[in-house]
Amino acid sequence: MATLVKQLWRVTVFLCLWTSALAAQSLVPSTGISTTEAAPDLSEPLTETEAQALISRLSDSEVREILLEQLGTKSAEAAAAEQVTFSEFTDTAIFGVGRSLADAVNKLPLAGETFGRAWGVFVERMGPGGFAFAFLVLAIAVGAAIGVELLFRRLIRNWVESREVSDEPGLRDTLMFLIKRLTGDVVAVFIFFIAANAVGILAAMIIGPMFLQSREQGMVVTEYMGPIWVNLIVLPRLAGAMGRFLLAPQRPEFRIVYTDDATAKRLFWHQIGLVFLLGLTFWVPRFLEMNGEQFGSSRIGFWLNLSLHIYFIWIAWRFREGLELMMRGPDPDVTPGEAWASRAYPIMLVVMGLLTLWIVEILAGLGLFDILRGMPHIQMLSLLAFAPAMDTVVRSLVRHLMPPMQGEGPVAERAHESSQRSYVRIGRVIVFATVILLIARIWHIDLTNLAAAGIGAQLAGRMIEFLIILSIGYLLFELVSLYINRKLADEMTAAGYDPNNEDFGGDGGGAGGSRLSTVLPLILAVAQVTIVVVFVLLGLSNLGVDTTPLLAGAGIIGLAVGFGAQKLVTDVVSGIFFLVDDAFRTGEYVEVEGTVGTVEKISIRSMQLRHHKGPVHTIPYGEIPKITNYSRDWVIMKLRFTVPFDTDPNKVKKIFKKIGAEMLDHEVLGQDFLQPFKSQGVLEIDDVGMVIRGKFMAKPGKQFMIRKEIFNRVSAEFGEAGIDFARREVRVAIPGMENKEELTEEDKAAIAAAASQAAETAQADQAQSQDDR
Repeated sequence: MATLVKQLWRVTVFLCLWTSALAAQSLVPSTGISTTEAAPDLSEPLTETEAQALISRLSDSEVREILLEQLGTKSAEAAAAEQVTFSEFTDTAIFGVGRSLADAVNKLPLAGETFGRAWGVFVERMGPGGFAFAFLVLAIAVGAAIGVELLFRRLIRNWVESREVSDEPGLRDTLMFLIKRLTGDVVAVFIFFIAANAVGILAAMIIGPMFLQSREQGMVVTEYMGPIWVNLIVLPRLAGAMGRFLLAPQRPEFRIVYTDDATAKRLFWHQIGLVFLLGLTFWVPRFLEMNGEQFGSSRIGFWLNLSLHIYFIWIAWRFREGLELMMRGPDPDVTPGEAWASRAYPIMLVVMGLLTLWIVEILAGLGLFDILRGMPHIQMLSLLAFAPAMDTVVRSLVRHLMPPMQGEGPVAERAHESSQRSYVRIGRVIVFATVILLIARIWHIDLTNLAAAGIGAQLAGRMIEFLIILSIGYLLFELVSLYINRKLADEMTAAGYDPNNEDFGGDGGGAGGSRLSTVLPLILAVAQVTIVVVFVLLGLSNLGVDTTPLLAGAGIIGLAVGFGAQKLVTDVVSGIFFLVDDAFRTGEYVEVEGTVGTVEKISIRSMQLRHHKGPVHTIPYGEIPKITNYSRDWVIMKLRFTVPFDTDPNKVKKIFKKIGAEMLDHEVLGQDFLQPFKSQGVLEIDDVGMVIRGKFMAKPGKQFMIRKEIFNRVSAEFGEAGIDFARREVRVAIPGMENKEELTEEDKAAIAAAASQAAETAQADQAQSQDDR
């Protein structure tokens, strides 16, 4: 009976100490802070009731200890923040890191001695029986827990994969599967933990009496096992669960981030390794303190932190191509900015790894260790490492939640693609601003009370506020651009305007866009410039830059431009009145003092005309005396056909009338007629034959396709009716040359020259006599 009671007592001690160690274990290195109940924040005044309640539940010694600890901590933090001057901060940032590295190198032998002494104390406290007991209990507990976990995973496998998906699942199917699997993985880790504890208790009841010499030895074993269990087993396993959620190394069809299989698998294992090293940095300080050694004096923390950052930097550089694929995404059509950002992302991770290492050494050199409590630099690096996943979520949400394309045609398609890119950029700005706010929260930067902060917090806080201001400005920039571009696309789609259509404009331009579509690009340019200027000035002002001289300088420059560039003012004012008068629109075919072309682009000072053969003319508004617009409302086209003298005009008229009726029923071109094609009779009779003319009225820009079709139909109808087109002939009479076989080469050359001259004269006479009425 006594033996049973002794065994139960050992098991109870073992369980209590193990669970208490797990509960008290923090994810940060021990800093000497008590693990008892958290003391109230005395920086906020306590009411009388709260003070009485606090005193009533604590003893006098506990109240005195808490007050001294809190007041001492607050005063030390306040003193450290107030004593840091700008010169000290600069000296530490430039030279302090080098001194810290030299000190760590000099104390490297001391670090080995410290760890050696701690290991000796550990071996002595554990004893041979303790080692054997811990090893056997751990092996039995882990083996049994793995079996229980495998059984649990087998039970939930059908639930995780219950939803049937295609080879390319959508966002909903992917998230449902990954969330289920992540939930199962996390629950499996806790089941593993609970099963290991339960089996460990039973194993300890059986094995304990055979190896442990006393109850105190069992307490020592459990004291050491708790940190090892949490930091080196549980944390890496949770990291593996998160890695399976993001990278899906074995299920590429459910992978959130876009990368190749080899990179996904290797990053998955390196993520676990990185978290294992992070857990090691948590465990080592705890191990030293449990064995009576000072962690800070030996600079072991420096080497642990350095190894962690070097591992992170190596991963970012080693897998830079895979990380670039993550940021680039599956879409091959990326903008130059997106391509540059994807290439810069691995380099940014390397730079941030070096930067956080530098910041940690600066804070340590200034003695601001409280800022490093909670390891904010590791949290920030983890947040930045998740950037591809956040960007992938943004792209997926935009792709699945964006409204369908409005309208049809290439203009509507380009507008839809542009809107999709704008939504992606807006989502990225929101993510960027959220990340900045989270970084400020991680580093405990109070953006509302920077005046009372130290110099480092002020600089960091103002920089974060500057980035937030720029993010808000860019968000407004994208929203305005998105709205105006969508409105512009709607106007162009409604008008059927497509500037890239080779048939739209033809040999003489076509109908342009609406009046609003002409003015909207100018409004967009002015709005974008205004937003950029305002938010850049706000950001500079927040950084402490006096923007008054900038505004005054801009006013002086504007005054100088007003006096020295009167021609520019004339161009701008003339352009405003031309737009008010609606003299031209984008896409219309106009003539300005003999220069013809399609209005391709307008600015605040000039307009660009593109000739149908390709040249682009830039014409300032102030140099335009008048504008002739060929694309407004309707256009009449007249076609000339020369037939032999013996052709019946009435027969040709009937053919034209038939073609006109057929063209009105054309499924594509029929709706573009305003008046049908018809004959205007015989226009004139020349030395070749009769000139018969037909005409039609159509919408601007549609006349050229109609003309081509009419030419084809007239040629076919004339062939069926036996009507030939008249051909020009030039006859040269040379007296005395009745026998053409006797002509010499000189005579033939003279005859050819005379015939060419006669043909050119006839063509010139015909051009002068043409009547286009």
